[in-house]
Amino acid sequence: MVTRKATKSAATTPAELRDLMWKAADKLRGSMNSSDYMNFVLGLIFLKYLSDSFDERAEAIRAEIAEDGFEGQELEEELEAYLSDPDEFYSASVYFVPEKARWGFIAQQAKSGSVGELLDAAMREIMDANPRLNGALSEIYNRENVDQTRLAGLIDLFSNADFKAMRKDTGRSSLDILGEVYEYFLGQFAAKQGQRGGEFYTSRSVVRTLVEILNPVDGKLYDPCCGSGGMFVQSEKFVEAHGKQFKQEKGYEPSLTVYGQEYNDQTWKLARLNLAIHGIFGHLGDRWGDTFAEDRHAGENFDFVMANPPFNLKEWSRRTDDPRWNFGVPPERNANYAWLQHIWSKLNAGGSAAVVLANGSMTSNAGGEDEIRRAMVQGDAVAAMLVLPANLFTGTAIPVCVWVLAKDKSAGKRGTSERKGEMLMIDARSLGRMIDRKTRVFDDEDIQKIAGAWHRWRSTDSELNTGVYEDELGFCKSVTVEDIEKQEWALAPGRYVGSAAVEETGEPVDVRIARLRATLAEQFAESARLADVVQKHLAVLDLPDVPGEVEQETATESEGA
Repeated sequence: MVTRKATKSAATTPAELRDLMWKAADKLRGSMNSSDYMNFVLGLIFLKYLSDSFDERAEAIRAEIAEDGFEGQELEEELEAYLSDPDEFYSASVYFVPEKARWGFIAQQAKSGSVGELLDAAMREIMDANPRLNGALSEIYNRENVDQTRLAGLIDLFSNADFKAMRKDTGRSSLDILGEVYEYFLGQFAAKQGQRGGEFYTSRSVVRTLVEILNPVDGKLYDPCCGSGGMFVQSEKFVEAHGKQFKQEKGYEPSLTVYGQEYNDQTWKLARLNLAIHGIFGHLGDRWGDTFAEDRHAGENFDFVMANPPFNLKEWSRRTDDPRWNFGVPPERNANYAWLQHIWSKLNAGGSAAVVLANGSMTSNAGGEDEIRRAMVQGDAVAAMLVLPANLFTGTAIPVCVWVLAKDKSAGKRGTSERKGEMLMIDARSLGRMIDRKTRVFDDEDIQKIAGAWHRWRSTDSELNTGVYEDELGFCKSVTVEDIEKQEWALAPGRYVGSAAVEETGEPVDVRIARLRATLAEQFAESARLADVVQKHLAVLDLPDVPGEVEQETATESEGA
């Protein structure tokens, strides 16, 4: 018998790493509930990120000291002094990690049997050393329901990931790779939690569409219900793809600064970690809070707002005298129009917003919502309506719409076309592709088609503005307030864009009907002939005489097929 030596699988690409880490981490679930498990795993990834960024900064400091002529023992002593000074790390926008909280120390002690205790202590020390992270980390690793052996194995897996090879192969830093892993895990956790996953995670297809529409290259960006911060992360990628600075690194000021608020405590922590792991120093307030009851950014106005609020929220902090209700008091049992008016009130003079809401918000008449919608249209607060296809959101097939709001639609900073009294309607329900039975995604071409229509209509300086705007039957149409009034203030794009043109054959209708009727008769005849052939073949087979048995076998074969 030949004995094969077991080989340890190793991830050599970011995609392989994230898949391997997910499978290993999934074994740790045990008796944890889903939210604890999510915070548990994401906390480990964040600790690895902090330690790696600390080590990269330490290597840079070592190189600087060597350039000054230090070497040998003298260099090590000088380095030790620098490594104990948090300011040497803060000045480079790197979090300080105390010695016993560093990944290397924990990895060395992982098999000691007390790795959970070490991790909880590490989380405390990091928060003590970095006020920005105070309250963002969870001490949940030394609980009775945590399998310490599997936890140690997960530490080993994270430690053995070949980041050096990945950096060489991809040209990216290990920190970028870990950021990608973090995003992937957020998406996986959202999928596992089904519809509840939408509370902290918005589909990348949707977020990228909003980002491409708003074009947030510089200024102030706000999200009043920021979830895990996905809007900010995609904006970072957009800004840097356009050659500008987003990360608040030494010697630079970001061209785009981000502000957010989140009501759920655990989700607020996720957002803080997500921003930190991407090197974004966002303003999320010193704690979680209800946007309607205690606006953490009261008095602030913004260039851009992107939001995916909870749909049709019934329990919310409503005040009839709230100064944010510029277009009417929202109904007591639905916050959709409260979100829209809060967001509009936060825009500066040239600001614009993209807000994801349930499709019902476009046509609802309940609780006076139709009157608020009419006032918003007449007040020129709505610039565009976009309806999206089903299955874009995690755990639900519900189709959604996007309200694009603007404080000023005249020719100016956000576009050179005068669009006062007009609105763009976009019906994107036919776009996207299914990647599995439940999930639809937008490819780049889909996003560019949607955002391109907006940028041409508004005549912006975006590269997606490829020429003069034209209506496209079945997809987009520029409408007036008078057009909308004729539809009783309903804003569903399908009512305005019409149906896509059907290819005209030139065949008269009566001739076409006669031809189709003859074709159908031929198909019925062929179906009868085939049924007769099948019956004759069955007659010569040695089949059981029990009708129930035959029916059961046939049904089983059909189900298997």
